[in-house]
Amino acid sequence: MFDLGRGFLATVERRPHAVAISDGRTHKTYAQWYADIQSVAHHLRRLGLEKGDRLVISMHNRWQMATLYWACQFAGIIATPVNWRSTTLDIRYYLKNSGAKGIAHDDAAAEAVQACVEAHQVLRIVVGDVTPPGAIAFDSLLGRTGETLLMATPDDYSMMLYTSGTTGRPKGVPRRHRVERAATAAYVAQNLYRHDETMLGVMPLYHATGVRALQAMAMVDGRFVCIPKFEPEATLQAIERERVTSLNLVPTLYHMLLEAPGFAPHRVASIDKIGFAGAPMSAGLIARVEAAFQPSLFVNQYGCSELYALTVDQHANHKPGSSGRAALNQRLRVVKIGATSPEMCVSPGAEGEVIADMSGDEAFEGYWECPEADGKALRDGWYFTGDTGYFDDDGDLFVTGRVDDLINSGGENISPLEIENVLSLHPQVEEVAVVGLPDDKWGQVVTAFIKARSDVDERELGRYCLDAGLTRFKCPRGYRFIEELPKSPVGKVLRRMLRVPSTATPDVQGAPSRQADATMG
Repeated sequence: MFDLGRGFLATVERRPHAVAISDGRTHKTYAQWYADIQSVAHHLRRLGLEKGDRLVISMHNRWQMATLYWACQFAGIIATPVNWRSTTLDIRYYLKNSGAKGIAHDDAAAEAVQACVEAHQVLRIVVGDVTPPGAIAFDSLLGRTGETLLMATPDDYSMMLYTSGTTGRPKGVPRRHRVERAATAAYVAQNLYRHDETMLGVMPLYHATGVRALQAMAMVDGRFVCIPKFEPEATLQAIERERVTSLNLVPTLYHMLLEAPGFAPHRVASIDKIGFAGAPMSAGLIARVEAAFQPSLFVNQYGCSELYALTVDQHANHKPGSSGRAALNQRLRVVKIGATSPEMCVSPGAEGEVIADMSGDEAFEGYWECPEADGKALRDGWYFTGDTGYFDDDGDLFVTGRVDDLINSGGENISPLEIENVLSLHPQVEEVAVVGLPDDKWGQVVTAFIKARSDVDERELGRYCLDAGLTRFKCPRGYRFIEELPKSPVGKVLRRMLRVPSTATPDVQGAPSRQADATMG
């Protein structure tokens, strides 16, 4: 099997004059970009980074970050991309936890890095107009020629992603070259990508979906269109200018595109394939996306940083809520909540925890220096995802949330996703998130947080839920109307913030609160 560097080189040799990457007005062919990548790889070695060292990268999606990523693959360095919104404490944690010997950043992370003492003790590479004392300008790494550098093998580590840290400190997920390449090959096959594909690179490159798009375009000789920071109008302009053929976003970003003042179907007419991942897409949003884009392929991929694609549904618009069936490199089970063994499976239709076979070609082997997390998640050769779901009678998986998100009201376990799907179809509901809030009588009460398009009465929403067939005990007992739902940098709704007492007081009588909480934006 090729390592990632050799795979990229094969593409350069096949189609050297094809456009490989664009970033605003910057366009580079595979031959031009390869020269830059090799130059940077040689310089990283000259600056003291050796095979197996970690390089933390905190940048927007830009051609320089993509270049550093590929340079690491050729030099045998472990690329360690992290959120460009990281604080000084975050940067300190990533550097110390990974044992990185260098950090590369742009203006987005400059203030946090500058205030981090540990960042001044390692190699520091900067993209920007100003290079601080002691740092090295990225542009100075360009222009070198020399023999091809190919330091990695398929069994070497390629990169390390960090989990989002929603349940504690982020955990490092080291990934080998062969695992990355297998995951990308499956991604290409499952999304039906072609040699002339043009992919919008809007998902951050510290996120599994972003990296997968970058690798996939290189594998099929396609073009990766950098979007440094998601802004609806700039994104629409890039789609028009570059004739983008494929989108793969989290549902929130589709919602933001459709709601943008400048959105019009003719502006996205080049889009042929639609994909989403990272969170379920409500039935209401699926209908809107299908009507606006009219894609030939509508793919839902459910996965995680640890094992990547777990399921794929290439007809996501035909069965809203379904995540499809096991991906090409995966086997799945649903076991009882709290199960201690992968043999404790539940029947079709019964909700439980989703677990995945660790023998799959895309699987990691354990967290970076975190045996406690390994002990919790890895059991008898299976990875316990912490996600809840069930198989329907057709064998399709429905992911219903996180184990921690289940609402226990009056002894009944209730999934928020089912309720959200119903409410999302109401014409006055723009976005909705459902959580369980503490209650002395019921334990938890089902509460819907709603971003409304215009005023809507909570009694009307209650009737709507019942008319849609939602069981009475699942219907929200309280409604909270807010201006924005709290979200992570990649667009996932942060339910835990909705449970904070200072921002969410349960209204078990059903009287609505229309006071928007500014801390939730």
